[in-house]
Amino acid sequence: MIIKPSAVPAVADESVVPAAEARAAFEAAATYALLAPSVFNTQPWRWRIGPGAVLTLRADRARQVRSVDPDRRLLLVSCGAALHHARLALAVAGYRTKVVRLPDATDPDLLAVVTVTGRQEPDPEQRRQHGAGERRRTDRRAFDERSVPETTLRRLREVVEAEGAYLHLVRDDQMPMLSVATANAAAAELDDPAYRADLRRWTNRPPGSRDGVPPASAVRPALRRVPLREHALDGLAGLEAGDGMDRGATYAILFGRGDGPGELLTGGEALSALLLHAVVQGLATAPLTDPIELEWPRWLLRNLLADVGEPYVVVRLGFVADPSPPPQVPRRDAADVVEFAD
Repeated sequence: MIIKPSAVPAVADESVVPAAEARAAFEAAATYALLAPSVFNTQPWRWRIGPGAVLTLRADRARQVRSVDPDRRLLLVSCGAALHHARLALAVAGYRTKVVRLPDATDPDLLAVVTVTGRQEPDPEQRRQHGAGERRRTDRRAFDERSVPETTLRRLREVVEAEGAYLHLVRDDQMPMLSVATANAAAAELDDPAYRADLRRWTNRPPGSRDGVPPASAVRPALRRVPLREHALDGLAGLEAGDGMDRGATYAILFGRGDGPGELLTGGEALSALLLHAVVQGLATAPLTDPIELEWPRWLLRNLLADVGEPYVVVRLGFVADPSPPPQVPRRDAADVVEFAD
């Protein structure tokens, strides 16, 4: 069992929150968590609001992309991002929480239990991050030559470490290895019929599914410093990459000390905090998981980390020449994700 203290600051108010009020807050938090990033926008989680004002987070194995995620690494990172979104929503709504992660070793799909322990005054930084949730997009367009300020990168590292993970900024001399690892992983996956089937499944969703990566948000192939996954194999991607070629982009590897379920869940929480804070700072962001999905490219990334940690996801950070946001990907209805127990 892993118990990590909530990031919400403690306050003196120890008043009890009525169960009905807590349940309404949980429903709002679970709805906000639908904005969290997830691999192929699968949104692989479910929330249960139980008696006694308890919110539980469960993994949804039916949404596991097995061709690229046989060990649930990316599923757990995705669920961790949803957990951070929910924690943030509760904090901004004025609630102090306790989060127990992986409370039952016999039930690997039960990932977290959240309870409200009192009220608090929302933190201004949390308010800013919460507001960034609606604006955040995975921007696959090319970033221009503007570099990310060092002060911003230092702050992003602090945000990640506050959630229990770490951030490695890929140096210029390490960029060739990152590019090769990503390109080779992409080529190997495209040779795999199971991967192509999963890719088509999650980029050609049936009407009303409200998930996956639609062609409108895919970007046409172009020369990049690090290749990006091709989401539209039929060539019908809705966006041009642009001519920035990612010259000013920063590539960061989010990592932890190990790859156990609790560490991957924490990694997802750190990813959520990183992306939201980056949006607050005016950055465009794009998580890259291709080099994480196969063992041998992941081994190359461990080398970039000098074997001090386990990589969870690569994040591309920078600025786009076109300030208009890319299309928002669809999100599931709360009724499909949140259930109530008497």
